[in-house]
Amino acid sequence: MQIKDARSLPSVAQEDLRYKVVTAVAKGMTQTKAAEVFNVSRYSVFKWTKAHRNGGKVALRSRMRGRPAVSKLKGYEAASIVRIITDSCPEQVKLPFVLWTREAVQMLIARRCGLKISIWTVGRYLARWGFTPQKPARRAYEKNNAEVNKWLKEEYPAIKKRAAKLKAEIHWEDETGMRSDHQAGTLGLLVVKHP
Repeated sequence: MQIKDARSLPSVAQEDLRYKVVTAVAKGMTQTKAAEVFNVSRYSVFKWTKAHRNGGKVALRSRMRGRPAVSKLKGYEAASIVRIITDSCPEQVKLPFVLWTREAVQMLIARRCGLKISIWTVGRYLARWGFTPQKPARRAYEKNNAEVNKWLKEEYPAIKKRAAKLKAEIHWEDETGMRSDHQAGTLGLLVVKHP
C-alpha cells in the first residue's frame, strides 16, 4: 500500500505513523531510509524525531486542527452586542463611526467584552446574527435639487391631502430585490384606497 499524502489520513492513523517512524529511527534506521520506507518527507522524519527527543511520546500526539468551534463571546455578551447594534448608532455608544461596520462592531466588542477578535470573526458573528452587508446609497447624477424641493413642498403635500380626503394610504416603492440587469425606474409612489 502506497500513501500519497499522510495529511489525508485520519488523525489516529497519522499519530500511529509518527510513532512507527520514530521507533524505526530509534532502532537504527536512518532518517532518509525511514522517509523512503514510510513514504513521508525527510523533513517530517527529522521534525518528528526531534519532537520525540525533546518532548517524548506526548509530542507526537495529534492536535486539534482548524478553527475552534467554541465562540469567544458568551451568549449574554452576544445578546448585548446585538441589542446595541439594533437599538443605537455607533455615535450613541461613543464610537468614531456613523454606521455599523465590521470595524465598529470589532471596537464595540473590545470595549464591552474585553475581547480582541479579527475582522473576519466579526463578519462571521454578524452573519450568524442575521446582519448582512448593505450596498452604499447611489446618487443620481441627473438629480435636480430645485425640482426635488419643489415636488416636496408643492406636489407631495397635494398628493397627501388627496390621499387623506379619499381615506387612502400612501406607500413608497423601491426597486430593491430586483435582478442586477433589470431596468427599473426610480423611487415610485403608490396610493392605495381602502374601501
